[in-house]
Amino acid sequence: MKTYTDSELQEILREHAKWLDNDGGSRADLSGADLRDANLSDADLSGANLSGANLRGANLSGANLRGADLSDTDLSGADLRGVDLDYSCWPIWCGGLHVKIDRRIAAQLAYHFCNQECDDPDYITARNAILPFANTFHRVEECGRLEEIKIGEANEKRYGTNVAEDEQEVDKHDL
Repeated sequence: MKTYTDSELQEILREHAKWLDNDGGSRADLSGADLRDANLSDADLSGANLSGANLRGANLSGANLRGADLSDTDLSGADLRGVDLDYSCWPIWCGGLHVKIDRRIAAQLAYHFCNQECDDPDYITARNAILPFANTFHRVEECGRLEEIKIGEANEKRYGTNVAEDEQEVDKHDL
């Protein structure tokens, strides 16, 4: 893993700012970087490549990570409160656990969880329980307000049939 001094990191951020302003510079490529415990609060890393970076315990509060590539990034223990994560890639592995987030990010993650197509009754129960919170997502008007799903209706919406009724019909034929 590549490590950076504070001055090297500040230079990368300056070049990235120029790149964002279309004033030369270069996109921040911090892929695979060891940024454990780094202070990147209020940094503009929108569009940056942070894939595979180790950001364990890093302070990213108030940073702009809009459109940043966070795939395979370890965010464990990182502070992401006040961060813009729109259009970024949240790591769905152990490195995405135990991250300090604020209500806005929590609602965003809840909305994405609730907007999946899964007909499992346990999922539907959990989804419906957090639906009011998920609908506080800051882009809900753009993406659409989610409605409660009744168990069994998920299949009707997706396949045009009620699986529970189909299973009863099969049971009749098995007799």
